[in-house]
Amino acid sequence: MYEFDEYHLLLGGLGAAIVLSYWLPRFLSGREPAASALLIVMGVALLSLIPGVRDFLDPTRFPRVWEVLAELCVIIGLFGTGLRIDRLADRKQWQPTIRLLAIAMPLTIAAVALFGWAAAGMTLAGGILLGAILAPTDPVLAGDVQVGPPLEGGEHPVRYTLTKEAGLNDGLAFPFVHLGILVATAGGLSLELGGEWILRDVLYRVVIGVLMGIAVGWVLGKLLFDWPRENALSKTGSGVIALAGVLIAYGATELAEGYGFIAAFVSGLTLRRSESEHQFHRRLHDFSESLEHALTSILLVALGAVLPILWPYLGWPQVLIAVALIFVIRPLTGWLSLIGSALRRRERLIVAFYGVRGIGSIYYLAYAGHHVELVDEEQLWATIAFTILLSTIVHGLTAGLAVERVTGEHQTGPTLPPRGAD
Repeated sequence: MYEFDEYHLLLGGLGAAIVLSYWLPRFLSGREPAASALLIVMGVALLSLIPGVRDFLDPTRFPRVWEVLAELCVIIGLFGTGLRIDRLADRKQWQPTIRLLAIAMPLTIAAVALFGWAAAGMTLAGGILLGAILAPTDPVLAGDVQVGPPLEGGEHPVRYTLTKEAGLNDGLAFPFVHLGILVATAGGLSLELGGEWILRDVLYRVVIGVLMGIAVGWVLGKLLFDWPRENALSKTGSGVIALAGVLIAYGATELAEGYGFIAAFVSGLTLRRSESEHQFHRRLHDFSESLEHALTSILLVALGAVLPILWPYLGWPQVLIAVALIFVIRPLTGWLSLIGSALRRRERLIVAFYGVRGIGSIYYLAYAGHHVELVDEEQLWATIAFTILLSTIVHGLTAGLAVERVTGEHQTGPTLPPRGAD
C-alpha cells in the first residue's frame, strides 16, 4: 500500500522550495537571485500546505532542533568568513570594526531592550535577551557585502569592515545573551551578579575563545602544510578538513567554557596566515561555503514553514521593534560609532545600514529557549522571524548593488560565479 509519509513530504517540499527559490529569478528576469527572502516565502507557500509539518517544526516546542542546525550553520559560516580575509591590515583599517563592536553593538542592544520595554511591555531580562538576540549581524546571509574568497582580493574598506564585524559580533553578543538568562533566572540584576557576569561571561569566555581559535588555527596550518612536509594534508585536495577544523575549534572551546563562535572565526583567520598564497585555502573556503549555504537554505525554508504558526503572536509592537532595528537603530548606532573613522561619509552610510540579520538570531533564541523558561516565547519567535524576513527583503535585494556602487567593485556574493567564469 502506498501512503504519504509526512517526513518524506517534508523532504520533497524542502527540495522543491530550494530549487524554486534559485530558479524563479532566473526564469523571470535572467538575473542572479537574492534567494534568502524567496526561501522563506517558498517555505510559507509549499511546506505550510503539508499536513503536520508546522507542528513538527514548531520552534517553541522543539528549540533544540533549531539550536543545533543554526549552531552548525553559524560556526561553519564564521570559519569560512575567517578564511575570506587575505590580509590582517593595520590598526587603522581595524578601527571601524572595533568601533562597531565596542560602540554600535552595545548601543543596539540597549536601544532594542528599551524599545521592547516601551513598545511591548517586556521585562528587563526579556529586553536584554531580545537586544542580544537581534544585535549580531549575520556571517551567512551577508555574502553580498563581504570580501571575496581567498586569493581573490578586492578587500575594499567597506567590505573589509562588514566582514570582520560579521565574523566577531556573533561571539561578542553571547555575553549579553548570558546576561539576559542570568537576570531571568535570578529575577533581577545585582552588583554581585554583574561582577560574576563580567569576570566569567565577558572576560574569561572571550579570552578563551580567542586563544583557542589561534591555537587550533595554528595547529591546523601545520597539519595542512608542514607536517609531514613531503606529504602534507593540503596535497589531498579534500576540503572536508574545513569542517573537521571548525568542529575541533568549536568543540574544544566550548569544553573549556569559552565562546566557540569567536574560536571558529579566529581559527579560520589564523589558518589563513599559513602558506597564505596556497590555493588550498580556496578549496577549504568553497567547501565550507557550500555547507553553510545548504544548511542556511534548509533553515530559511523551515522558518517560512512555521511563520503561519507565529503570525497570531505578531502584533504591532513586534513589527515596530523589527522596523525600528532595521531602519533606525542599527543605521543610527552604526553611523554614530563610525564618526571619526577613516571611512568616507558614503562608506559610513553603507556600513551602518547593511547590518544583515539572520541565522545567528535563530540560534540565540533557540539556545535561550533550551536553557531557560522564556516568558512570551511565541512573541519572541514572531519578532525574530519577522525581523529576518524584513532584513532578507530590504538588505538582500539591495546590498549587492549598493556596496558595488560605493566600492566600485563587482559583487562578490556567493550567488555569483568566480570572476572570469563563462
